[in-house]
Amino acid sequence: MTRFQKTFSAPHPALVCFITAGDGDTAANLDALVEGGADVIELGMPFTDPMADGPAIQEANLRSLAKGTKTADVLQIATDFRSRHPDVPLVLMGYANPM
Repeated sequence: MTRFQKTFSAPHPALVCFITAGDGDTAANLDALVEGGADVIELGMPFTDPMADGPAIQEANLRSLAKGTKTADVLQIATDFRSRHPDVPLVLMGYANPM
């Protein structure tokens, strides 16, 4: 059974949380989401023109990029998260342009 199958077959609604990689202390924030009960975490890959998202996510993207966050950094954050939390589903959210 996959992580998602386990999560979405639980007898309660799943709490899905979003965070932009590189905005603040991402590792600590991810750990706090898990500790706070997040069932699934969506990790946003920062992009220069996130117009489809609201102002909070747009600003998070710009702060992350201003710190120099690159795709390789996001993948390392995901790898490190997986080693700390092997059972929590993690989804990378990106935009078609940089992919």
